[in-house]
Amino acid sequence: NVIHSSPLQVIGILGIVYGVLILKSIGTIEVNSRVGFPPQALMPIVLISIGSIVVFISFLGCCGAIRESVCMTMSYAVFLLILLILQLTLVVLLFTKKDKLDNAMGEVIEKAWDSDQGRGGVFDAIQKSLHCCGKDSFADYVLETQTLPPSCCEGSCLNPLNIYGGCRNKFVDFMSGSTEKAKFVAIGLIGVELIGFIFACCLANNVRNYKRRNAY
Repeated sequence: NVIHSSPLQVIGILGIVYGVLILKSIGTIEVNSRVGFPPQALMPIVLISIGSIVVFISFLGCCGAIRESVCMTMSYAVFLLILLILQLTLVVLLFTKKDKLDNAMGEVIEKAWDSDQGRGGVFDAIQKSLHCCGKDSFADYVLETQTLPPSCCEGSCLNPLNIYGGCRNKFVDFMSGSTEKAKFVAIGLIGVELIGFIFACCLANNVRNYKRRNAY
C-alpha cells in the first residue's frame, strides 16, 4: 500500500503545482484597494484544494502501512472512498449539467455588471483580467451612455479593432474549457483512488488477521 500511496501522493502534488501555475497565470485583481482573485480563479483553487486533500490522505495511508496500523489504514480507505464518491458526483454533474453550469457562470458576469456597470469597480477589474469589454459587448457601455474604459481595449479605444469581445461569453468559454480538463483529470484520479481503496482494505484485513494469529 506504501507503493500505491506514493503515485497517489505524486498526483496530488502535481495537481497542486498545476493549480498554482494556472492561478499565477490568471493573476489577481484590485478593487477599492483590496486585492483578490478574479472569478475564473475558482477552478485552479478547487484543483489545489483537491490536490492538498489527496496528499494528506496518501500520507495517512503511508503511515498506516509502515506502522501496520489497522485503524490508520482503514481511515485511509474511508477518506479515499469519501473523496472518490465526491469526485464521481462532481464528474457526473459536469457531464450532465453543463448547460446549467454555463448559465451559472454567465450569471456571475451579469451580477458583476449590474453591481457597478463598469464604473471602475469589480467589472473593470474583470475586464482587465479576462481582456473583455462589457457584459455582452462594448454596446453595453453605449446603451449606458458611457465612454469605453481603457480596460476595454488593446491600445487605443478609438480603433474599433482594438476593442475586446463581451465578458460573458469569454468567461463561460474559459470556465467551460477548464471544466473539460477537470473532468478527465478527475476520471483518472478516480481510477487510481479506486485501486488504492481496494489495496487499503486488503492490507487492513491482512494486518488484522496477522495480529489475531499472533494473539493466540
